[in-house]
Amino acid sequence: MAQFNITQSAAKRIAHLIEDEDDKNCHLRISVLGGGCSGFQYNYDFETEETNEDDNVFSEGGVRVVIDGTSMEFMEKCTLDYVETLGSAAFEIKNPNATANCGCGNSFSV
Repeated sequence: MAQFNITQSAAKRIAHLIEDEDDKNCHLRISVLGGGCSGFQYNYDFETEETNEDDNVFSEGGVRVVIDGTSMEFMEKCTLDYVETLGSAAFEIKNPNATANCGCGNSFSV
C-alpha cells in the first residue's frame, strides 16, 4: 500500500476549492510531469472522472486526492500541505525522495 499524507490545511483548502466546482463529487488529481526548473514538476487538476486501475486514492477531511501509479513512484511518503504566508498561498508537496527542489517548490529532481 502506497503512503501519501494530506495535512488538515490542504484538505480544508481542497474542500473550499471544490465548493466552486459544478460537480461537488470531484477529486484532486496530482501527477508528476517532465519539465520544470529541476527536471520534474507537480501538476494539479480537479476531475470528476472515475479513477483508473493504477490510481492510488487518499482521503482526508472528506476530500479525495488521486495519484496515478507512475507518479506515485516519485511521491511515495510525500505530504501535501497548503501553506499561507504574508506574500503567497499555495499547495506544497514535501517530498523526502527529492534530491533537489527549485525555489518555487513546484519542481524537483530525484
